[in-house]
Amino acid sequence: MPHNPGDAIGSRREARETALGLLYAAHTRDADPLEVMEEQPIPPEPYTIQLVEGVANHIQELDDLIGSYSEGWSTGRMPAIDLTLIRMAIYELAHQPDVPTPAVLSEVVELVGEYSTEKSGRFVNGVVARIAEELRPGA
Repeated sequence: MPHNPGDAIGSRREARETALGLLYAAHTRDADPLEVMEEQPIPPEPYTIQLVEGVANHIQELDDLIGSYSEGWSTGRMPAIDLTLIRMAIYELAHQPDVPTPAVLSEVVELVGEYSTEKSGRFVNGVVARIAEELRPGA
């Protein structure tokens, strides 16, 4: 469905989907996300670059947070798509103060619904919501 390029919601959504694909590809190939992004024939849009670089540069911090809130699920046991979505959402919550908390939460729910399973949706939403409460109390 076409959208107005000036539509920040639509373009951010597309940027998140592109970042998800790049980060997922890097994860499944055990490759550096920045190298995977560099291999693209057309450079991604700026917000995609920001997300991929942000997740890549803060991966240990993100995984530590995820591990402490995922109730018995180590990041190594999580499906790659779910882990990638959680990392992206937590990066936005921790490092993108201009992105409203409800926008991060609704986007992660929509993306997990589109790319993962119903069961994963509840898990991903629960982890992200708990971390959001710590990072942005009362938001």
